[in-house]
Amino acid sequence: MTTSLADHLRSLPDDSLAALLQQRPDLVVPVPADLGALATRARSRVSVARALDGLDQFTLQILDAARLTRHPDEGTTTVEAVLATATAGPNPPAPDTVRAALRRLRDLFLLYGPEGGLRVVESVDEVSPYPAGLGRPASELDPATAALCADPAKLRRTVLAAPASARAILDRLAAGPPVGSVPPGALQAPATGAEGSVPPDPTNGGAPTGSPVRWLIDNRLLVLVSGGRAGATGTVELPREVGLLLRRDTGPLGPLRTAPPPVAAAPREPKAVDSAGAGQAMEVVRHTEALLEQLSVEPVPLLRSGGLGVRELRRLARAVGLDEPTTALLLEVAYAAALLGALDLPGATTGRYGADQQVLPTAGYEVWRTGSLAQRWEQLARGWLAMSRQAGLVGQRDDRDRPITVLSPEAERAGAPAARRAVLGVLADLAPATAPTVDEVLALLEWRSPRRSRGRETAHRQVLTEAATLGVTGLGALTSYGRLLLAEVTATDERGQEDPLGLLAEGAGGEPSTAVRALDALLPAPVDHFLVQADLTVVVPGPPEPALAGELEAVAEPESAGGASVHRLTTASIRRALDAGYSGDDLHALFARRSRTPVPQGLTYLIDDVARRHGGLRAGSAGGYLRSDDEALLAEVLADRRLESLALRRLAPTVLVTPYQSKLLLTTLRDAGYAPVPEDASGAAVLARPKTRRAPTRVPASRAVDPLATPRLAMPRLLGVVEQIRRGEAAARAARRAPASVRTAAGARTGPVPVHSHADAIAVLQQAVRDKALVWVGYVDAHGATASRLVRPVSIGAGYLRAEDERTEMLHTFALHRITAAVREK
Repeated sequence: MTTSLADHLRSLPDDSLAALLQQRPDLVVPVPADLGALATRARSRVSVARALDGLDQFTLQILDAARLTRHPDEGTTTVEAVLATATAGPNPPAPDTVRAALRRLRDLFLLYGPEGGLRVVESVDEVSPYPAGLGRPASELDPATAALCADPAKLRRTVLAAPASARAILDRLAAGPPVGSVPPGALQAPATGAEGSVPPDPTNGGAPTGSPVRWLIDNRLLVLVSGGRAGATGTVELPREVGLLLRRDTGPLGPLRTAPPPVAAAPREPKAVDSAGAGQAMEVVRHTEALLEQLSVEPVPLLRSGGLGVRELRRLARAVGLDEPTTALLLEVAYAAALLGALDLPGATTGRYGADQQVLPTAGYEVWRTGSLAQRWEQLARGWLAMSRQAGLVGQRDDRDRPITVLSPEAERAGAPAARRAVLGVLADLAPATAPTVDEVLALLEWRSPRRSRGRETAHRQVLTEAATLGVTGLGALTSYGRLLLAEVTATDERGQEDPLGLLAEGAGGEPSTAVRALDALLPAPVDHFLVQADLTVVVPGPPEPALAGELEAVAEPESAGGASVHRLTTASIRRALDAGYSGDDLHALFARRSRTPVPQGLTYLIDDVARRHGGLRAGSAGGYLRSDDEALLAEVLADRRLESLALRRLAPTVLVTPYQSKLLLTTLRDAGYAPVPEDASGAAVLARPKTRRAPTRVPASRAVDPLATPRLAMPRLLGVVEQIRRGEAAARAARRAPASVRTAAGARTGPVPVHSHADAIAVLQQAVRDKALVWVGYVDAHGATASRLVRPVSIGAGYLRAEDERTEMLHTFALHRITAAVREK
């Protein structure tokens, strides 16, 4: 007796159904109405494809063994038949390994039924039409080919007689897939020579047999399934019997690998791996900060088509001393980490992406700068893991032969986060500090999830390059803090899937993560001091604290960066600090407090000299004016020939004016060696702190957004879902056993059963309200469909019946004029 998948699901306990929903969470969204709907969804093409995507190569081969051993009429196979097929090769796997793969397939309900009558879900053949890379049986392709395959001896002789070029085609198709394309004209009859003989064919070893593909078709080893005539491209298929004959040395399933391919590289020294990664992490933070500072000083416009222009990317790369691919990666990561954003310019045109916008740091950048090196790196790394953009595409051409630019929509790839998790997951599963080659990583991915990895080799290579650039890996191996970060991000995503609305999320405690603490232990401790040299250079012997970094930015010019940075004190930098609000005493106190070496006398003189001259002149707008309490100084300025272009004239003993604006007045005076200070209309000094524009604050991409992902529910909630499905199943079963009068009144034609009048139905309902009894109600819904339901009436009034469905514990309202019948439950 044939057992359907729905019947099989009905026979399972609640725990088994909950386990199925846990392993295939897409079956829960939305919750199926009953077990029949669950079975329909479980064998749908989309759901089966998702389940197959998560299987490794060996498990897929065992599924192919079950497909190959099915009975042609009954469509079932047995565990013993699968074991016999899987162990038919030269290196057979252990039977327990095969049984474990079968259990995995049965847990996913890709196989179901007893061991002596296993069935394969129908959609598997639609998703993967060629089991084990073998073609269809010859009987389904061509009668003449089937006749050849029915004679094994003749089939072997024909295969052995194939020319070398034809045999190469057979071997290629036997390895899978079993179909191939034939170019136009390849199957046409060969031209004859002067005496009518067939000319030699160099592609066939000189034998006068014409095209190798034509030889195979003529000898019934290949079947032409479409095209191939009148100059059109054709498709040929290798029959299953021929493929099995060619696989006699490797087995019907091909080479079987029960475990991932080994990694030949010996583990590196963990300390060396972490040190290399930590050093690269420092460089990434430094380069990102330099890049954002450059954008803060000179924002970059967005193209109207989206993204940054090629010239702008090249200019930014030169400014920070990086190559263009690395600069593009850092820009993409900074955008994903909410450190970059787009700001609309005044009068911007709306409705077009990138029109009249500039890219510049967001307000979150200021908060990011105050964090430790490890915290800043973590925000960048989390943004990289979660961003749905593939930075490696920048510089390539899209489908319309246009260059893909930074931040452009063409770089969006929904599968980018999953590709990064897959690559880093491979590295995390290896022994710590193991550095596999790129080809070994691709081979591991191919074994772990062949359906997902196929065709994504380029993206996986880019992930390895980006991970090394960002310091997630060091010397080719996953760092210890990178492993911790991956585990934390994965755990966060799982919690988010179990709680998609965030109802169970815990408040952030502000404590650094384990990855941050691990990286902090590897990085040099931030320093709060520097060393002032006699040549007025400042050496910072380590990464500066945020407060020290801000002070150095105000008073010194950077010269070199790295583990120990070097800055230089100049007249311009001291004047800039005074313009920003420092006084001479403040600068003396700053260097005395921060310097671990004696402050050079030259620096003291420099500060005193610049501070003494600073503010001696005050500029405003008249056009512009210049005033000073030192009349001799004003006389010197008035007599200075270098300032003749300003057309200065004396208004009072202490005031000079010019027709030019105060900005030009200040610049010209400073170029001449003076130190004027601007003032406002009230005479107060105007501080010259740089004005920074910021884009609107953005929320960083802290979690990967997979459009195909479905929420993963905890087991207690899954058991509740199973209970709901059971109630729906009971309701459907009860509807099928409704009284004949109700089903007939509801539209079911079950026989000549008299239909109750509407008045009789209302009387039954009124009595049921008084008795609180269960009643079968037949009704017509708002869409005109007929149905029946077992309910307990609560009240009747205002033209409506209010009744409770005990199975769903819900209160329903029925319009009385739509009720067709009512019969009390016996």
